[in-house]
Amino acid sequence: MIAQYGFNATLTARPGMGDRLVDLLLTGLDEGSPGASEHCVVYLVSRSASAPDVVHVTEGWTSEEEHHRIFAGEAAQAIVTQIEGLLAKESQYTDYVPVRGKAAF
Repeated sequence: MIAQYGFNATLTARPGMGDRLVDLLLTGLDEGSPGASEHCVVYLVSRSASAPDVVHVTEGWTSEEEHHRIFAGEAAQAIVTQIEGLLAKESQYTDYVPVRGKAAF
């Protein structure tokens, strides 16, 4: 499947909570979670090299509609609720339409 919709999110955890935020975001890859969906073709969690409480998430989805449908579900909303409790400020989002690229881990 090819990503037709995606976004980057920058999340800033409360001081000292960056590790917890990363761990929580990575649960998004667990079976039944949004990142495990066949419609989520990119799910990358990264840390800022200079600010350990700043975390970046890159997601690529087969469609914007599938992203919204899956994120309206119970599993995604449970993660979102937990994330909100760790944040120092409102997250910043940039949506995009993927053109081409590569990811290998």
